[in-house]
Amino acid sequence: MTQAFLSIEGIRKDYGSVTAIENVTLDVAEGEFMTFLGPSGSGKSTTLYILAGFQEPTEGDILLNGKSLLSVPSHQRNIGMVFQRYTLFPHLTVGENVAFPLRVRRCAKSEIEDRVQAALKLVRLEGFSDRMPAFMSGGQQQRVALARALVYNPPLLLMDEPLSALDKKLREEIQLEIRRIHQETGVTILYVTHDQEEALRLSDRISVFNQGQIEQIGTGQELYAEPATRFVAGFVGDSNFLDAKVLSVEAHRAKLSVCEGIVIDDVPVQGQAGGSGTAALLLRPERLSLSLDRRDCSLPVVIRDLTFLGNTVEVSTETDQGQGLFVRLPFGHSVIPELARGNRVWAHFDSKAAHAFL
Repeated sequence: MTQAFLSIEGIRKDYGSVTAIENVTLDVAEGEFMTFLGPSGSGKSTTLYILAGFQEPTEGDILLNGKSLLSVPSHQRNIGMVFQRYTLFPHLTVGENVAFPLRVRRCAKSEIEDRVQAALKLVRLEGFSDRMPAFMSGGQQQRVALARALVYNPPLLLMDEPLSALDKKLREEIQLEIRRIHQETGVTILYVTHDQEEALRLSDRISVFNQGQIEQIGTGQELYAEPATRFVAGFVGDSNFLDAKVLSVEAHRAKLSVCEGIVIDDVPVQGQAGGSGTAALLLRPERLSLSLDRRDCSLPVVIRDLTFLGNTVEVSTETDQGQGLFVRLPFGHSVIPELARGNRVWAHFDSKAAHAFL
């Protein structure tokens, strides 16, 4: 079995009687872009700080190339770090900021100059070496912080919510730059964010954190199409959840009754496979369509609102039982001209594209 480049093995962190993370276990391949995604307080930053050596775990181990990092001081782990706040030295120029890690490592002056220029070129800030940080935009300062973290060629780069202070357009611009830099350098990146779109845009794989534990690990497509838990289903992507009664479960497929008597069969199910009871039926907005006529797997709904967004039309509907159902239709959908507030229509879906959570 091939040894993982980075292994997080059963990490736990307690703060007195409070457990921040528990049994966090994860293998990361060399050159992989792994994102820790989750709400505030879910444990993703705590895990990152333990990796960086800023905190010590209560239990567990971290192995880099098969060797434990726990006894290695943070400044000797040779790990790059980029924070939400740029943490640039305000009294130093851009070039001096980027050179700082090399000076600490006592590199030769000629080598420092070459590496600084190469790092600034990598983040597309050639010619900014003599600029002071105070005279740069937030996006430019974050690029400087990225150049400083990469200038000494660390094997691992940790990034903690590095773009959350930027506006949406600039954030998306820097996301593309980070993706390009990752592809050009091949550095292994662990990236913390609560922004699902950012995680999907950047990552090779995503670890979804919830209440101090990892709920699921996978590619963005896997998490979206095959969520293992209701939390993952609700956190990654837009979701509708309808109350359902379980009629039967066989071979991880369920027969459900929704909206007081409409039976839906062959729905993929997550949870204990067997028995009956209640379930939450997940329907993705873009996997729903609207029709004036009833079809198989259709639910009667009333249109409450419509919003035109250029390439899509977002339709808020409501079932007869008062449960909201959000539908996203592509521009040009044949039924759109017939839609109006108050109209009664049918919401149609493929049962195999739905999910039931017991």
